[in-house]
Amino acid sequence: MSRVVHLHIGAPKTGTTYLQDRLTLNAASLAEHGVHFPTKSRFVDADLFHFRAALDLLGQDWGGDPGHAQGAWDTMVRRVNRRSGTVIISHEILAPAKPDRIATAMNDLSGSEVHIVYSARDLARQLPAAWQESIKQGRKWSFRAFLRAVEKERAWFYRAFDLPEVLGSWGAHLPPDRVHVVTVPQSATADEDASLPGRGDTLWLRFCEVFGIDPAWAPLDSQRSNRSLGVTETQLLRKLNRRMDRETRREAQFDELIRGMLAQEELVRSRSPRVTMPPDRFDWIEAQTELWIDWLQGSGVHVVGSVDDLRPVRPEPDAEWVDPDRVRKRKVLRAAMDALEAMTREAAKRPDPERQLGQRVRSNVQRLRDR
Repeated sequence: MSRVVHLHIGAPKTGTTYLQDRLTLNAASLAEHGVHFPTKSRFVDADLFHFRAALDLLGQDWGGDPGHAQGAWDTMVRRVNRRSGTVIISHEILAPAKPDRIATAMNDLSGSEVHIVYSARDLARQLPAAWQESIKQGRKWSFRAFLRAVEKERAWFYRAFDLPEVLGSWGAHLPPDRVHVVTVPQSATADEDASLPGRGDTLWLRFCEVFGIDPAWAPLDSQRSNRSLGVTETQLLRKLNRRMDRETRREAQFDELIRGMLAQEELVRSRSPRVTMPPDRFDWIEAQTELWIDWLQGSGVHVVGSVDDLRPVRPEPDAEWVDPDRVRKRKVLRAAMDALEAMTREAAKRPDPERQLGQRVRSNVQRLRDR
């Protein structure tokens, strides 16, 4: 059986939401052409299955009830082994995997021709998006503290973004032509998350080239996005995280409301300035970028796109920079009122659990009487 497995390992904030949703939407039509994006069953979304498989491989357990990811990687491997042709596994949390976990993945997939796919983006766009994502996930650090952790290589996101380290680890025992880097285009049409519907066309075509997909095989465009927040809304979420201690209290119902409904649906509608890099950090970013480009050009790995996409675009000298750690209280209050209104409307729409319980009890009693 001839099988090629493309293991897309990230990086985070490089259009992964868009990619995974588009693969899910077009899974049936892609399968007709020998390209498979595995799922556990028709009752489990493919992107959720890939997330759980990645968690299980990494020995982690977050984002759901305890044990929710157990066995998912083994199930993924069984799904892969049943296929021929091309199989795609994708989740961005795989990027900073430790060597023993990488060895496990390679050993489990040894019956296939494994290719590593890594999508990379310039740090001037990627780091602000990563900080916001960490705030959505419950962190409460300031932007300055986040950037200090990144520069000292202490942040998880940095380990996922460190292109030479990630690809040096994942590609250690692969020929260079089986390691692929897809650059996120520097274009006016790509938003800061590279994920808005209809705006990921160039990036999607680059992924198609790596995966060997004819774009005609996947005509459905993704309607999902992982859009960025403005400085005011990010500051509001940070304060809410501190108040509710979300960083240590991982409660699914809080995440559903705060990250899902509030951050992803309501606060993204704001027009406050977006989070951008402080002007004094561009020297460091440019130095890191040149190290990445030197590594890419000397490694022989396959690059789809241009290494110039990784070079940051400096702001104009007279451009005003808005500090996301210093937002006026009046603006935060206005955003808080918008959030309170949204939460109130959401609470009003949701059924009362006690009323539901009472209705079920009365229904059961009535059925017993009718017997």
